[in-house]
Amino acid sequence: MRHRTDWVVFGAAATLTLAFVVWGAVATDSLGEVTSDALGSVIHNAGWAFVLAASGFVVFALWLAVSRYGRITLGQEGEEPEFRTVSWVAMMFSAGMGIGLMFFGVSEPLSHFATPPPGTSPQDGGDAMATAMATTLFHWTLHPWAIYAVVGMAIAYSTFRRRRRQTISAVFEPLIGARRANGGTGRVIDGLAIIATLFGSAASLGLGALQIGSGVEELDWLSDVGTGLLVTIIAVLTAAFVVSAVSGVERGIQWLSNINMVLAALLAAFVFVAGPTVLILDLLPTSVGSFLNDLPEMAARTEASGGEGVADWLSGWTVFYWAWWISWTPFVGMFIARISRGRTIRQFVGGVILVPSTVSLVWFAVFGGTAMRLEERGAGLTEESTTEGQLFAVLRDYPVAGATTLLVMVLVGIFFVSGADAASIVMGTLSQRGTLEPHRLVVVFWGMLTGAVAAVMLLIGDGGTTALDGLQNLTILAAVPFALVMVGLCAALMRDLRRDELIVRGERGEEAVELAVIAGDERYNGDFRLRIGPGEGEGPTAPAADAPPTGGR
Repeated sequence: MRHRTDWVVFGAAATLTLAFVVWGAVATDSLGEVTSDALGSVIHNAGWAFVLAASGFVVFALWLAVSRYGRITLGQEGEEPEFRTVSWVAMMFSAGMGIGLMFFGVSEPLSHFATPPPGTSPQDGGDAMATAMATTLFHWTLHPWAIYAVVGMAIAYSTFRRRRRQTISAVFEPLIGARRANGGTGRVIDGLAIIATLFGSAASLGLGALQIGSGVEELDWLSDVGTGLLVTIIAVLTAAFVVSAVSGVERGIQWLSNINMVLAALLAAFVFVAGPTVLILDLLPTSVGSFLNDLPEMAARTEASGGEGVADWLSGWTVFYWAWWISWTPFVGMFIARISRGRTIRQFVGGVILVPSTVSLVWFAVFGGTAMRLEERGAGLTEESTTEGQLFAVLRDYPVAGATTLLVMVLVGIFFVSGADAASIVMGTLSQRGTLEPHRLVVVFWGMLTGAVAAVMLLIGDGGTTALDGLQNLTILAAVPFALVMVGLCAALMRDLRRDELIVRGERGEEAVELAVIAGDERYNGDFRLRIGPGEGEGPTAPAADAPPTGGR
């Protein structure tokens, strides 16, 4: 169904974002100083909240999957999934973190290998590799996908099971009532979701532009890539994902996602064969073991852990990631919900958390393991390369480096397009009261505004810190209010699940059986049996209410 635009939600979110763009264009240094100060305050005063909330979402999602609620269908009873499992996983993965894996696949394990995280003290190279992989998996497996799963599950249940509007505010109906959810409170929630989505997508667009720019230098197309070229790359990518977005989920997004997965698999297979194959295979079980062993310590790491530079490390890694995932949850959650109709909660959580986590494990073992082995042998990757250029520096050591570098650039572009067009559609959906097919002009508007915000983020970085710092700072700040929304969303979902007809029917059945057993035991001294059949007068063989047993217990 098509719905009219909610001009309050659309206007408020657009006005605030446009004001930010103007501020960044006119007074870049001023905006940079304000965001830097605000970030320091958030890390110092609320870093613990991000850490606690992220782990809480993991526990909540996994508990729902194994509990009695896991058999509830995200749709009507007996409804079949809309998309094939392979396409479902491909679209989910591309929207969730495809571009991040390209950017951080080499740089994060390599960074933790060269500079171990606070509180760790690896004894040798093998120990350093295990610690680096454990920290990387902590940031890229259970926690991010559980964050996505919570939001996606709540929206899918509310939309397809309860038949409400496909908005985040509609999920809150059991908590605040339909009037408030459809009124001012709901509009605030949807507005915050749009802003978080826009800044999270813009951060990804900025990362993609940085990496493509680094590829341009690697191929010697240009000797130096400046801000002007990065903004041009952003403009081209923005145009590409707007075109894809207006073509819809069934065509553009599904098609691009499937291409992504094939090309990414080919790149990983090439590095696996050409690189240190045995080390990569060794890292798979070692990384999982180190991750599970170090998980409690990593999940509890806050500024209170002490040590020099802990706050800065958290803002650059763990808290940035949790904020980045949270800022992505409105659009990734809504997009996953959109493509998950007909699956049970247990299937949903298993697919959303376990499958992408496994793929991430393999990806980081291949690219991170290869990079760490090269660094161990004196390649000097951390000294000679920028963060966005380290993947190209690794590929340089293997055959057909030019072709693989070009492939990475294409992959980064397509990964971003397939994720950002989903974000544009979701922002359009939130702006138009939950329509599954938002108006094209609305989608185009949000897509273009995302590109403008990404350009401002890079300008802020160019004005005093690195471009990556500018992207990270604003992403964390934009995610703060939506983290509170997510906590409320979990409470609203639980209230809905407790009242689900499948759960209520099961509770009544258990109560009926319990009462029948008690009555039978009292009446026949334990010598009775229960039989399911037509009620009295409903069939030729229906027994009388006080019929004695025919044998057995």
